[in-house]
Amino acid sequence: MRIITALLVLFLVLLQYRLWFGKNSVPDYLELKESVARQVELNNKLKQRNKLIYADIDDLKNGLQAVEERARNELGMIKDGETFFRIIPTEN
Repeated sequence: MRIITALLVLFLVLLQYRLWFGKNSVPDYLELKESVARQVELNNKLKQRNKLIYADIDDLKNGLQAVEERARNELGMIKDGETFFRIIPTEN
């Protein structure tokens, strides 16, 4: 009877060792869980960025206002009849 009890205790210890220190153990699981949570957060940020880019593309395809705004801001273009004023700050 003592041998069976000793074997059962030994098996329990071995199983606990695998659970806490072996391959695919509890610490590995917790690390992977944290990694998945970080990746999900990153994916959500990238999805939001993609939505903004798609909205910008739709504006450029369908409306002239977005094209005009880009031409003014990025290329410095002005319409006929408009006057462009550039204010240069004075250095103290």
